[in-house]
Amino acid sequence: MANKKNEADVEFIKALAAVLDNNDLTELEVMREYGESDSLNVRVSRVQPQTVLAAAPVAAAPVAVAAAPAAAAPAAVADPATDPNAVPSPMVGTVYLAPEPGAANFVKVGDQVSEGQTLLIVEAMKTMNHIPAPKSGTVKRVLVDDGTTVEFGAPLMIVE
Repeated sequence: MANKKNEADVEFIKALAAVLDNNDLTELEVMREYGESDSLNVRVSRVQPQTVLAAAPVAAAPVAVAAAPAAAAPAAVADPATDPNAVPSPMVGTVYLAPEPGAANFVKVGDQVSEGQTLLIVEAMKTMNHIPAPKSGTVKRVLVDDGTTVEFGAPLMIVE
């Protein structure tokens, strides 16, 4: 009996790895309970290749011209995940910006939202989870596209 259970666990882990690959996820964690005192905790993850950016040689240019683009760069490359106004995904799932196909999005950039108002839906395990605004404010950026897969903690929107 124990050997069949181990084989089933191995197949379960292989299936989780396939879900990881098929949905372009980097990590997946699941707890499988067999009874009151028997469970299996599995975390499947993969290392994402890191992009290395090399500095290209710069032709001689006046200092003022070279300094201007450098001053604008930090705003463009700021990580939305570190923004205190980012609304994080509470789960792994598929994002839907509208209540149904063809309908208008729940919100768009520039909209005023109130605390608790639905910003979007994250579908997880065939359950539609409405993601509420954590506070009242203005939608500054929508960081996800309709129908894309998101991971736990991924920034969805910026609400200031």
